[in-house]
Amino acid sequence: MSKQLVEQCQRGNSFAQKRLYDQYANRLFRVSLRYVRNEPEAEEVLMNGFLKAFRAIGDFTYRDDNGLEAWLRRIVVNEALQYLRANRHLPLFQADDDVEGQPDSVPLPDTNLDAERIYALIRELPPGYRTVFNLYVIEGYTHREIAEQLTISENTSKSQLNKARALLQNWLTHYGYEAETRRNA
Repeated sequence: MSKQLVEQCQRGNSFAQKRLYDQYANRLFRVSLRYVRNEPEAEEVLMNGFLKAFRAIGDFTYRDDNGLEAWLRRIVVNEALQYLRANRHLPLFQADDDVEGQPDSVPLPDTNLDAERIYALIRELPPGYRTVFNLYVIEGYTHREIAEQLTISENTSKSQLNKARALLQNWLTHYGYEAETRRNA
C-alpha cells in the first residue's frame, strides 16, 4: 500500500500526499515536539518537514514502510535542528571538560512512568542537553554524527548527554520515582 502511495506522491498526486501526511503526521509531530518546546513550533517543524519530503520524494527509493518512516523521521529531525538554529533556541555549545575516562552514560533509574511523562521531562531539559539526548538516545545517532550535525566536538556531545541524563536522574529522584521503583522491585 505505501509503495503505491509513494509512487503516486512521486507523480505529484496531491491526494496521495494528503494520505501520506495523514498516515505519518501524528508520529512525526511527536518527534518534532521532542526538540521544540511547544505545539505551534512543532507544527511548523512538521509542516516544513513534509514540504521538504514532498520536494525530495522523487529521489526516494521505496524499500519498505520502515525505510519510508525512517526517511521522513530524519527529514523532520533535521528540520527541527534547523528551526532551533534559525530561532536561536539552540545555544552555542560550550566546550565542556574532557570526558575521556568518564563512563559513556549516567544510568537513569528504571521507572514506571509512562512515555508521555518521560517526554515531558525531556522537553524541560535545556535546549542543548535536550537536542543531544534526543539525537543519541531516541534517534540512535552516534556522538560523531551528533558532533557533525551540531558542529560541536564529540566530547561536548558526550558531556551534554551525561549532563542531560544526570539532570533527568536528579528530577526522577527528586520527584520520588526512584524510590517508587525500589519499592516495586
